[in-house]
Amino acid sequence: MSLTFTKLKAEFRCINDSCGATYDLNEVVYECRKCGSLLQVSHDINALKETSGKEWRELFDSRLGSVKFPNTSGIWNKREWVLPHVQDSEIVTSGEGLSHLFHSERLTKHFGLGDLWIKQCGISHTGSFKDLGMTVLLSQVKHMLNSGTKIRAVACASSGDTSAALASYAAKAGIPAIIFLPAGKVSQAQLIQPVSNGAKVIALETDFDGCMKIVKEVTKEAGIYLANSMNSLRIEGQKTIAPEIVQQLEWNVPDWVIIPGGNLGNVSALGAGFEMAKELGLIDKLPRIVLAQAENANPLYLSYLKNFEEFSPVDAKPTLASAIQIGNPVSVQKAIRTLKKFNGIVEQASEAELSEASAKTDLFGLYNDPHTGVALAALYKLRAKGTIAKGEKVVVISTAHGLKFTEFKLKFHEGKIPGTDPKLANVIRSCKPEVGAVMDEIGKFLNSESALNLKDIL
Repeated sequence: MSLTFTKLKAEFRCINDSCGATYDLNEVVYECRKCGSLLQVSHDINALKETSGKEWRELFDSRLGSVKFPNTSGIWNKREWVLPHVQDSEIVTSGEGLSHLFHSERLTKHFGLGDLWIKQCGISHTGSFKDLGMTVLLSQVKHMLNSGTKIRAVACASSGDTSAALASYAAKAGIPAIIFLPAGKVSQAQLIQPVSNGAKVIALETDFDGCMKIVKEVTKEAGIYLANSMNSLRIEGQKTIAPEIVQQLEWNVPDWVIIPGGNLGNVSALGAGFEMAKELGLIDKLPRIVLAQAENANPLYLSYLKNFEEFSPVDAKPTLASAIQIGNPVSVQKAIRTLKKFNGIVEQASEAELSEASAKTDLFGLYNDPHTGVALAALYKLRAKGTIAKGEKVVVISTAHGLKFTEFKLKFHEGKIPGTDPKLANVIRSCKPEVGAVMDEIGKFLNSESALNLKDIL
């Protein structure tokens, strides 16, 4: 096997093909200085192609289940595709990635699909897929510090999950973190995570888009490094979701992948991972991608209805899927490029639709956060339209752990979300501590449409 990687390198490159400007990864730069476009991390594909697709598959398979550092991370066990220059001593990892594909024959049959998997990216150190990108960003920051770059702190705007990931990985690396959150718009579980990790948490009387404006100004100051997804280092970690999925499917490609989107770095990351796997010969086709948005924060959906001929930000309304309550996504250029390449679709979900989709599929053993509910609602709608055909194979990306959204789950089962089907609410029954009374209650349950007999409900 010709597995020699000394020539591998990566750099920032402008996504504007007519510009093509490049920058060293050690530079503090987030947008192209020549044309203002976003950047992407660009790899030397010719050097990577010196290793065959078969050899890459064998190498990555050999690292699965390894206890050797850093292969215990689903990002760093593919380090040649991420940041090949970072040394072991510079890697900041908490064992992120390697999340399982939830599969249920009952759920697959419920949707009438050939196969359905839920990629559980929320089963991660801080409870969301944001860990996948933050391990890369903080590792590069450590490398930059070792190279003499002056960085005093890392900072981000967040609607919840990004702040938790940044605070945790920065604390592990011993680097101060500054967090800007929209006051009153994140769950308590999300809010307390960065507080517990010692980050400087600043609640602003605005929405996420307002927080983003502030952090972009703050990070113009020397020594404060931007950690939002417009920094394409984040995308490098998140893109490993794609090769990890096909590896878990024995290097087979699903027909569709559905992912919820807010700031839209996730869909471009997903596409980048699939494109890289195909270009390097690990897979021979690409899936179609569905980007799912909340109806209350749907600027990309509105652009999709016009064939992406124009894009206009919106004032995002409150949504239960709070992490994607974003009306002016910074990564929209990348997202549109990706969706065009993947013959993609954008679908939206109302508050009732995302809530019911989350609750219905919970009845098959899941515990969905509201953002995964948006993606599942998109699946319900696209199956009903016939866009996703009977018998096709689908992967839905679950982006966060349901335990971070306990208020959402309680609200649904207490019947406090307008427009939802009351039959889906699982009301807690009070009962006297007497065997007769208990048996009566059990009898009512077993003689009705229970959680294991869902014909009437679903």
